Amino acid sequence: MKKVFLIFGTAILFIACNDKKEADGTASEKDATSTEQINYAYTPSNHPPDNWDIGDMKNVAIVLNSLKAWEEGNVDECLTAFADSVRWTADAMDKKMSKAELRDFFNEYRPNLSSVKIVMDDYESVISKDKKDEWVSMWYKEITTDKDGKTDSLYYMDDAKIENGKIVLIDSKHRRFPAE
Repeated sequence: MKKVFLIFGTAILFIACNDKKEADGTASEKDATSTEQINYAYTPSNHPPDNWDIGDMKNVAIVLNSLKAWEEGNVDECLTAFADSVRWTADAMDKKMSKAELRDFFNEYRPNLSSVKIVMDDYESVISKDKKDEWVSMWYKEITTDKDGKTDSLYYMDDAKIENGKIVLIDSKHRRFPAE
């Protein structure tokens, strides 16, 4: 009887352990997929595929605090996150500016707005596997009201390159919402 109980108990333990692995996707299933060769239709021109790891969330805070200062109309506080030289790319613009030129650029545009509201969808921080490139990406809607009371909104996808804790490049993409 003891032998039957021992064999029966071992069999149940074996089945239970295998069921748990299948249910939560551990062991062989994950190991098989993580080593599987993936064939991409396109590969990046300047680095291998799967080049990115999760980056430092402190970089996200740097970029978000700068954006918050912009939203509140505080250009000088916004600029504390930027390096002494910044490249800004956007629709029909690709310009390298000193921090003083960036201040002038912001101070020319921001006073025309009576309010700015940011509605953040998401953000992430990534770092290249060789640790040479760090980026923060943000997806958000910016709702602006100008001094004449006209309200507009754009959806942005911005990438901010971070070096030594400062923003050195902003790559900004946006889309307009359809007219209602």
